[in-house]
Amino acid sequence: MKIGCIGLGDIAQKAYLPVLTAQPGVELHLQTRTPATLARVAGVHHVPDAHCHTELDALLAQGLDAAFVHAPTAVHPEIVTRLIEAGVPTYVDKPLAYELADSERLVRLAEDRGVSLAVGFNRRYAPGYAQCADHPRDLILMQKNRVGLPEDPRTLVLDDFIHVVDTLRFLVPGPVDDVGVRARVVDGLMEHVVLQLAGDGFTAIGVMNRLSGSTEEILEVSGQDSKRQVVNLADVIDHKGQPTVRRRGDWVPVARQRGIEQVVLAFLDAVRAGQVLSARDALATHELCERVVLAAQGQGA
Repeated sequence: MKIGCIGLGDIAQKAYLPVLTAQPGVELHLQTRTPATLARVAGVHHVPDAHCHTELDALLAQGLDAAFVHAPTAVHPEIVTRLIEAGVPTYVDKPLAYELADSERLVRLAEDRGVSLAVGFNRRYAPGYAQCADHPRDLILMQKNRVGLPEDPRTLVLDDFIHVVDTLRFLVPGPVDDVGVRARVVDGLMEHVVLQLAGDGFTAIGVMNRLSGSTEEILEVSGQDSKRQVVNLADVIDHKGQPTVRRRGDWVPVARQRGIEQVVLAFLDAVRAGQVLSARDALATHELCERVVLAAQGQGA
């Protein structure tokens, strides 16, 4: 399989390239407009010069079987459009785009062309979070906090809080009939945001504080007098009387712990099988993010 990787930033280097380069039967092609980065990353992963490209046209000329897009969000619409129009099954790191209209257009284009389009919501595949889907979930609480990082609401929600939004959507045990948003926005910068989703017999609450005391991610699902807690995607703590802690094994790669290895392999398996993947469900997450952005902008100080 000829696989293209577009954009060689931090996430691509730390998370995706170690997985892709370890797969048998994969011929990896790299593309970035920065020659120094291209040469350095190719050297680290032993990618031959002939498989390194500074222009998207040169990459597309290789006859790709699939592509992974890790370029900055602002250029996702342009790159994904080119890939889909070329008939290349495409995996794009979240989000599809900053603007909902662009995301809607990309999903329609992929469906019209019959081309796979997948969005990288890796937490659905993270072992600790996947195990929460098998636990009673009358109440779901998720926090994803950072230190000293207030940011433009649209950028914050679409680049980061989207993980919280999608994880809540993944875990809610039924249809959502009530959505609530509260946020603190000061001088145009979002400091914190809270999303509440509710339905018949359940409540899900997602929190992001960009002025928190630490960088952390905590997920809790509870019901039927039991609770499962996942701390920083690594430690799973079951509470039923006495807490029981299960820690990530010493030799478990971070990419597997965070679900990246699993989501990459699921995408490649679908491409090999000729299965066309739809981003329609991912679009629902983007639609909910748009509701959060608009509500937060209305609450700005």
